[in-house]
Amino acid sequence: MPNSSMKSSLQSLAASFAEAVLDAIKGASLQELLAESGGARRGPGRPPRSNASTPSAPRAARGGRLKRRSAEDIAAALEQVVALVKKHKGGYRAEQIRKTLKMQAKEMPRVLSEGLATHKLKKRGQKRATTYTAA
Repeated sequence: MPNSSMKSSLQSLAASFAEAVLDAIKGASLQELLAESGGARRGPGRPPRSNASTPSAPRAARGGRLKRRSAEDIAAALEQVVALVKKHKGGYRAEQIRKTLKMQAKEMPRVLSEGLATHKLKKRGQKRATTYTAA
């Protein structure tokens, strides 16, 4: 019998603890809950983010918006692209042009579309298989 009284005592303590935890959660704001949990959503199997290191800092330095380019800047970049593709009869893919001229991927669409609009460039193919040649 002493075993059953200890069991019922533990059950009542566990129930009161669970009830107190639920009351505390219900009374807390969303910001408090996120602050206590680290604020980050994690998928299964992913370790929690450390507060000591900030992985977003290098991304901000690399990424972000490009500085505003003038029409002259775009024309100069287009002339570089035209000069490059003139050297290669088979044409170049946008990725190859970007690597050769050391441009960012974000710079390419405007330059290539300007070249196509002014008929300085021709394109053949679709998606990643598109090759650009001088017109």
